[in-house]
Amino acid sequence: MAMGNPASPTADGLAAVAAEIVCCAPPLARVADAVAALSCEAARWDSAAAFDAPASGYSTKDQADVAADLKMLLRGPSRLAGSREAGGASANSFADVPSVNGNFRQAVRALDAAQVRVVDLDAGQGKEDLLMLLATQFATSAHFMCKMSVDRARFCAGTIADARLREELVAAGGADVGDLKGTLAEMITDSDAVSVLGRVHEQLLKLRGCLAWEAAVAIAVIETAHSTIQKPRASVDGNSSVLMLLRDHVTDGKDVPGVNSAALVEDWRTKLSSLFDPRRPEFETLVEKLKGILEDKKEKRRLPKIPKGTRDFAGRQMAIRERAFSIVTGVFKMHGGLALDTPVFELRETLMSKYGEDSKLIYDLADQGGELCSLRYDLTVPFARYLAMNNHITTMRRYQIAKVYRRDKPSKGRYREFYQCDFDIAGVYEPMQADFEVIKVLTELLDKLDIGMYEIKLNHRKLLDGMLEICGVPPEKFRTVCSSIDKLDKLTFEEVKKELVEEKGVSDETAEKIGNLVKTRGPPLQVLMELGKEGSKFIENDGSVVALNELEILFKALEKANAIDVISFDLSLARGLDYYTGVIYEAVFKGTTQVGSIAAGGRYDNLVGDIVAGKQVPAVGVSLGMERVFAIMEEQEKEKNQETRTTETEVLLSILGKDLTLAAELASELWRAEIKAEIKLSTRVQDHIRYATQSGIPWMVIVGQSEIRDGKVKLKNISARQEEEVPRKDFAHVLKQRLTNP
Repeated sequence: MAMGNPASPTADGLAAVAAEIVCCAPPLARVADAVAALSCEAARWDSAAAFDAPASGYSTKDQADVAADLKMLLRGPSRLAGSREAGGASANSFADVPSVNGNFRQAVRALDAAQVRVVDLDAGQGKEDLLMLLATQFATSAHFMCKMSVDRARFCAGTIADARLREELVAAGGADVGDLKGTLAEMITDSDAVSVLGRVHEQLLKLRGCLAWEAAVAIAVIETAHSTIQKPRASVDGNSSVLMLLRDHVTDGKDVPGVNSAALVEDWRTKLSSLFDPRRPEFETLVEKLKGILEDKKEKRRLPKIPKGTRDFAGRQMAIRERAFSIVTGVFKMHGGLALDTPVFELRETLMSKYGEDSKLIYDLADQGGELCSLRYDLTVPFARYLAMNNHITTMRRYQIAKVYRRDKPSKGRYREFYQCDFDIAGVYEPMQADFEVIKVLTELLDKLDIGMYEIKLNHRKLLDGMLEICGVPPEKFRTVCSSIDKLDKLTFEEVKKELVEEKGVSDETAEKIGNLVKTRGPPLQVLMELGKEGSKFIENDGSVVALNELEILFKALEKANAIDVISFDLSLARGLDYYTGVIYEAVFKGTTQVGSIAAGGRYDNLVGDIVAGKQVPAVGVSLGMERVFAIMEEQEKEKNQETRTTETEVLLSILGKDLTLAAELASELWRAEIKAEIKLSTRVQDHIRYATQSGIPWMVIVGQSEIRDGKVKLKNISARQEEEVPRKDFAHVLKQRLTNP
């Protein structure tokens, strides 16, 4: 790399000069970021608020990258004693570093791309004009970097306590940078690329000088304040490492007894300007060390990553989840549900061929023990396997709350690991009895969870098969066509029709017939009457007639149970899973939170027999997808603007001191009385009150020196703001009474 004052470049050397500039600029940009970080330290400037903005807060990736590098180097407020806030333009010279330095990086890349294309001037005047335009933009970015560097240096110099030195440094900085606008103005009036690139080169030289002066002043400020801070060590953090690199260069690694003259800072500026010259091998070494500092920092601060499609639950989310699970379990038990738990993985042969086209979403496990296993896709097939293994079980009302796994594409409300809450009735042969009760369980779940308006779409698999037969679909294609129809809640019929015709081999005429019938939906009894009236093709189909008779029984039962108003009879509902044999249903949330289906289920009379040949057990079930329910409940909490308590703590035992022995004795009495209590040791009573208030803890037991001396404790009701003293020996009993009878 070269960065001297080249002779006037000829037209033939235009691309070479441009290449020289774009070769020198990127490493200088990295130095500019490091020097700006050093100025933030010298200025006692708290960078957290400005540079901790998320990447989305910046308009380009380059700006976000600069901010990230500054955060790596700075780690919060300055370590210098005292504080000082820059105001007005000075504040901008610090806060706008990511924007200005990021734009400089972007301008370098644009100029680089342009000069690569202008290797031969015979390529045309248009490309040369483009090069001039981008060079002008590059120089403008460099100009603003110079201006901000000068502003930061002047501000830092103005913080020095020694009035004479402060005035000398401010004056020297002003004289050194000269007229920054001069070169830029002259360049804009130039009419040829050779002159423009020459001016750009001058601007880059000025930037180098400005950065050298800024770094020298920052080092001087930090050295002047050495009595109020611990001397930085290279191993402390990124910014201290930058300081050590530059400080050791200007002082030859020796201690500085004191900065007492502008001449000394000027000497440092001269040495740093020489160091920042890309022609020198020391500059390349400096840049590599700066890269190393950032890489080391990134390695140390890199956070572990959670797998896609999974989430952590903590605090407020756990409180919401536990409340939801409590409601769900209560409904299941009210209907005679027996809890069941099954392994998180099953033999692969148990799961395969049960889910139709969705089988591709099953997670297979590596063979670790001589058996091919897969993570469970749902809780229904494991339940059927359990029934198949236990011949003595003839009937069972089972519920299970557990995680299932799907190799699906994650999206809002759709995860790869998520909770399902299942309720199933197996072994009941009376027509529609189990179907009715399971659907009733679903309506009670959604009502008690109080998540808002919902709709339960319902259909019958035999009616669906009859519809396909009426439309002319061959029986062997029933399941694959159902998988396509099941996508109508996400795709238009035209998109589904294209899939049916082009991928499933259904004729265009047949697809149109399907499209006409799947539009049928509405109030259950009304649609049922329409499908069963004289002349309907459904009453000419044996399977459809069976389905219509069963649905009539079901709808009348739901009507008597006041549960039919939320049901929509919908012929487009297909449920892509292969194991359904009768009634199928799907609950959809009707509120503003877009989560799609929140529950689904149906009858699966043949699933047990598919696992163990010859054993037929009729079964009906429903599955509630809890992750989507959680999303709705969390959104509701936000809309209510209410703080969810994350613990059930009733009492904060506040010891005004550090006596753990006393805390252990008193807390044990509370716990023996079955009072939910936490311990806090602090000499500041406000710390206790603040913690109790923020945590929503209703009561405090305060014990200080006066209470210990008098043999009493102080009970404080946070919400009522009332206090009372009670004897130490009775406090647990009294507190229990207060909690029982508030």
